[in-house]
Amino acid sequence: MNSKYAEYNGNTQLAFAAGKVNMRSPETTLSTDTLYFDRNKQQAYYRSGGTVKDTASTLTSRVGRFFMQEKKYQFIDDVVIVNPDYTINSSQVNFYTETGHAYLYGPSTIKGKASTVYCERGFYDTRNDYGHFVKKSRIDYNNRTVTGDSLYFNRVTNFASATNNIVVTDTINNSIIKGHYAEVFRDKDSVFITKRAVAISLQEADSVYIHADTLMVTGPEDNRIVRGFRDVRLFKSDLSGRCDSIHTRQSTGLTKMIKKPVLWSGKSQITGDSIHLQSNVETEKLDSLRVFYNAFIVDKDTIHDGYNQIKGKELIGLFKDNELNKVKIDKNVENLLYVSNESDELVGINKGTSSKLEITFNNGDIAIIKPIGNPKDETIPPDELPENARRLRGFNWRGEEQLNSVDDLFMGKPKPVLTKIQGLPLPLQEEDFFDENNSSQINENSRLKDKKLIDKKEDQQLIGKKK
Repeated sequence: MNSKYAEYNGNTQLAFAAGKVNMRSPETTLSTDTLYFDRNKQQAYYRSGGTVKDTASTLTSRVGRFFMQEKKYQFIDDVVIVNPDYTINSSQVNFYTETGHAYLYGPSTIKGKASTVYCERGFYDTRNDYGHFVKKSRIDYNNRTVTGDSLYFNRVTNFASATNNIVVTDTINNSIIKGHYAEVFRDKDSVFITKRAVAISLQEADSVYIHADTLMVTGPEDNRIVRGFRDVRLFKSDLSGRCDSIHTRQSTGLTKMIKKPVLWSGKSQITGDSIHLQSNVETEKLDSLRVFYNAFIVDKDTIHDGYNQIKGKELIGLFKDNELNKVKIDKNVENLLYVSNESDELVGINKGTSSKLEITFNNGDIAIIKPIGNPKDETIPPDELPENARRLRGFNWRGEEQLNSVDDLFMGKPKPVLTKIQGLPLPLQEEDFFDENNSSQINENSRLKDKKLIDKKEDQQLIGKKK
């Protein structure tokens, strides 16, 4: 250690140095204006601002304490760690010189060129550039924010993972993804999320919710793609659906429902081999839908115990103000419709065929049905058509699967078992640096005064638990 001025009390073994103080160890160099060193405790202490440099970073704080046996610094108040790739700001940091490990306590940020991490308790390896963060932890990058009970971040690989109560917010595309486990690959601009995963597209009038066992969001902000795998469920206030997998490209507004898809709009159920939903990119409102192969519409009759049915090869539907307004069914169209009189008595069941058929909806109900192209039909009295003949081939009513609220996204699914997070313990509350002997045995020629050799309240450890 060297300085402009120094004194040492052999009785108390307390050293005092002032004026351009530098204390060197194999791993670090400490620079400050005033430094106290207790040989008994093997501790150094400053409280007028200091700087510590190691091979990777420069650390500054108003108050600092070095524990030589543990090779640990405790930095308090206005702590800043500067590295060529990032800057850490924190209320309190415990820093281990041999490993370069930093433990952050209180409001803390790690700001790099492409991302910012926030936490109120965390760990960061300053030499290998990775960390683990708990308590109000958050990562901001590329107009996205990732929050969770526990976050891991590796700056070298640009990889992050999150555990429990995760929310990924996309401020550009106005969307949110939730779940209980997530992985973020920044270089690939992708997010993988599972455990009760749900993607929410926030719209002014009506948000769209997509749940799947696994969700993946990929692509830059102007071309986001959302994929859902296994047991996909879709819900908005006037439309819901299910399928095995889903693919949504935000730049085109096209959503593909794949494998056993079903949609419910009002009282109507729509199924087919695959279903495509087209939204207007500007307004985000639903514009149209297409059903490819084995298109089938079922409408549960509200008066009689039966189902109105229309089927064909393909289907095109048009939306108006997010509600299904018109439907055109093409090729080999068949229909089975319940016919009532003015007294709502069942007078017959109409069975017909045509090349095409148009349907007009009113408030979600079928209002007008118009067969086109060589239509043929007959109305059969109810007592002449047995129950087993009142189903068109391919009929499959899935009304018990219909989603009627956001809560139904998880209908029939057990609550996930959350991972037990291995937290970061609070640091131990260190004993005062100064003791009574330091003040009682001050030499009369010393520059030190009694009142200087006490631990001031404003300089003490901010966060810690008693030993």
